Amino acid sequence: MSALPTPPAVTARTYWTPSTDGTPLRLRWYTRDGSAPGSAVVHLHGGGMVAGSTDLYDPLVRTYVEWAGVPFLSVDYRLAHEATSGVPALDAFAGLRWLHERAPELGIDPARIAVMGDSAGGGIAAATAILARDTGVPITRQLLIYPMLDDRTLVPDPHLATQPTIFSYDFNFTAWRAVLKDELGTGSVLAIAAPARNENFAGLAPAYIEVGELDIFRDEDVDYARRLWAAGVSTELHVHPGLPHAFDVLLIGDEAGERHKAERIRVLRAL
Repeated sequence: MSALPTPPAVTARTYWTPSTDGTPLRLRWYTRDGSAPGSAVVHLHGGGMVAGSTDLYDPLVRTYVEWAGVPFLSVDYRLAHEATSGVPALDAFAGLRWLHERAPELGIDPARIAVMGDSAGGGIAAATAILARDTGVPITRQLLIYPMLDDRTLVPDPHLATQPTIFSYDFNFTAWRAVLKDELGTGSVLAIAAPARNENFAGLAPAYIEVGELDIFRDEDVDYARRLWAAGVSTELHVHPGLPHAFDVLLIGDEAGERHKAERIRVLRAL
């Protein structure tokens, strides 16, 4: 990501807001000069909920804002081991509430705010959509990019175990263990920690889901889309053949990545 160029027209401002337990959270608000679409995205970075930050993802978020002209709010949620189960989603939801409260000042239509994330951030975005539904906070869409949704994806698929999946089964176990500790794989895991544990999909925001065919999250992501459809939630699903985890970042600047870039721009501008 650090190799991405810095778009000169994209600027960022830092804000702070308390999370649900009063812990200060850093927020970074990105806008492109001359663009005021009225929509906005709350963005959650990847990193297995054990790594990553708004700083690490700064070049990628700036790139999205430059491409689509849609402002982004990046939430620097807390990470495991220090953060307990569900805390990342509660932090993300605090960022969403902050954006709703500041919407008039920032020129945002509260009915046109989406949540978005990749990998762990995609799972947190899905959990935030559940919290938003349950508390009556409107969001227009959930954009889930190869989301990390299910703590039970621990037994290697023999067809994927020998493939360059980028995010391995060992890494997945390590990350979920750090997040859930002794609750890993038990019936105590909350939907806001692992959204695949959700039992009620009715009324969730429409979804856009992307995943690579060689991603260990493929089956859980496809199943999540199926469960959304079964609840009457409009969902657009893309399974990209021959591609691993983080394919979009790996292909930025490459001709093979132009189709994925165009899809993201289409969805973001449609907000």
